[in-house]
Amino acid sequence: MSSDEFDFGKAKRLQSREVTEGAQKAPHRAMFRAMGFDDEDLASPMIGVPNPAADITPCNVHLDDVAESAIEGADEAGGMPIEFGTITISDAISMGTEGMKASLISREIIADSVELVSFGERMDGLVTVAGCDKNLPGMMMGAIRTDLPSVFLYGGSIMPGEHEGRDVTIVQVFEGVGAYGTGKMDAEELDDLERSACPGAGSCGGMFTANTMAAISEALGMAPLGSASPPAEHHERYAVARRAGELAVEVVDADRRPSDILSRRSFENAIALQTAIGGSTNGVLHLLALAREADVDLEIGDFDEISKRTPKIVDMAPGGDSVMNDLHELGGVPVVVRRLLEADRFHGSAMTVTGRTIAEELEFLEEEHGLPADDELEADFLYPVEDPKEEEGAIKILSGNLAPDGAVLKVTGDDEFYHEGPARIFDHEEQAMAYVQDGHIESGDVIVIRNEGPKGGPGMREMLGVTSAVVGAGHEDDVALITDGRFSGGTRGPMIGHVAPEAFVGGPIGLLEDGDEITVDIPERRLEVDLSENELETRREEWDRPEPAYEGGVLAKFGRDFSSAADGAVTNPGVQRN
Repeated sequence: MSSDEFDFGKAKRLQSREVTEGAQKAPHRAMFRAMGFDDEDLASPMIGVPNPAADITPCNVHLDDVAESAIEGADEAGGMPIEFGTITISDAISMGTEGMKASLISREIIADSVELVSFGERMDGLVTVAGCDKNLPGMMMGAIRTDLPSVFLYGGSIMPGEHEGRDVTIVQVFEGVGAYGTGKMDAEELDDLERSACPGAGSCGGMFTANTMAAISEALGMAPLGSASPPAEHHERYAVARRAGELAVEVVDADRRPSDILSRRSFENAIALQTAIGGSTNGVLHLLALAREADVDLEIGDFDEISKRTPKIVDMAPGGDSVMNDLHELGGVPVVVRRLLEADRFHGSAMTVTGRTIAEELEFLEEEHGLPADDELEADFLYPVEDPKEEEGAIKILSGNLAPDGAVLKVTGDDEFYHEGPARIFDHEEQAMAYVQDGHIESGDVIVIRNEGPKGGPGMREMLGVTSAVVGAGHEDDVALITDGRFSGGTRGPMIGHVAPEAFVGGPIGLLEDGDEITVDIPERRLEVDLSENELETRREEWDRPEPAYEGGVLAKFGRDFSSAADGAVTNPGVQRN
């Protein structure tokens, strides 16, 4: 699309003209020409393609190919696509190590990178490519912050592995470690499981964090409906990528920006979908962060309110056995959205990146792409709204004297879970992992892992290693775990995270002692310790803030800058609330 063809009547003046137009910009154009761009390119809208491709994780190892398809689409539509890199962290590889502290920080650095390069190089629009967990919110946060016309593009999920005739994911390997530690699995079986679980490229296959956020991108309207579910190594993934590139030129032409798409209704839709599909608890943290960037009023209590009125109608791993490809074969996220919309649990009037509303997008998919009718869908993991898997959504927000600002739980088992037990206190994840692996865990325990919050960790580590060890040791239903850190989307069982305020800032979780009696009451949404306010105040007066874990470098910087988990753990000072 040359400058003669581009519709300046719709779009604002392209900011890329600041580096491509006029005699004074001859040096700038010379730099572009060195990279093979020609006159037609320089007269076209500049489409940035931030790409976190890396060999560090199967989630991202194929993203160069995905990005290339998007680049081809943008180029053929008349854009000037320019690829640039961002970092990534492999959550699964860093899990259970000190390195996991980098995971949430990577979300912030990705957002900063997208903002900084787009600002510095005067981009006109974006196709934001994402693979591993923190890529997805990081890319969307960056797009929202720039408010450039943008299309979100997920790299797709891995296919399931096969072990002893059943589908398996990386979570079964983590749980296998716990089973091996208690003698329930031998070394040969664990080795076979390890070699079978991850057969190729793509993000972890269950409804873990990456697939949760990919689904949420559709509900928010930042990605076209139907774009989240095609597997990473499937031809449909590359068709989605090419269309994203084409659409990026269209949204620049229409001057359609994230601020035109995102609204309170968009975020209510995202939460409804998250709770209906049994999505990751990380979705709470990331949606709060996205809402802060978009200046949309959203609080942690909204998740519980929406979850109470939204039934769980999809039962995928980690609660069930199905994976993202199983949902894709039914029609993907749109079939879930349609059920919620028809049951008045979704805002059909919310806008999407295509310029159509959610309701119009569904109609378009049905007419143009053959989305199967609802009565044609048969799957043991997809339920009707009137006869759901659970009457309420999977996300629960607990509060009480142990979590005055809230805590987050994803129910993967008994929705009526109630537990009272003695606290077993650990100041870091490694201590708790050793306790479990050494066989000390007992039925009734409440494992407390603190000083792992956004500031205290810093970085709010995920704890799939220790939660999987608990489950693998046979204590999925009779041991609870609470932390001011986070959990992987693959975690299952009564595991309560995001406890706020965190221990490092003087939250009650930091005042607990071994043996304190703790109550976890899901029906009443309570997380409490059997201590009077006077006793808690006495302990608070005797409490001393721990020394920061790092005195310099990136971890020290972000430990200083993070806000509370109840605020999305954001570091952008312009959007922080607490």
